Amino acid sequence: EKDNYTCPQGEILIYKTTSREGYRHYHSNAQICVNCPERERCTRSANATKVITRHVWEADKERINANRLTEKGKKIYAKRKETVERSFADAKQLHGYRYAQFRGV
Repeated sequence: EKDNYTCPQGEILIYKTTSREGYRHYHSNAQICVNCPERERCTRSANATKVITRHVWEADKERINANRLTEKGKKIYAKRKETVERSFADAKQLHGYRYAQFRGV
């Protein structure tokens, strides 16, 4: 909601940057983490900074995965074998699409 994370001691890890690969980096305040009693469990970095890295799509992937694990999601996923996967198997076995060659545009 506020686009930050909270460490076990209640300190806030704020958003710093997004890499070119699409990962968001959240950093803790090094001055606070130096004297933290949980530092050994939390981070072993030399500069005493906790960093959390998450992909920009990570929240969406978690939401979709939670939906897949519901009763309705399990039924829909089970149908995949009968519909999507079956058509690929037929094309591969019956129509000679076992190998693909990609040439040109």
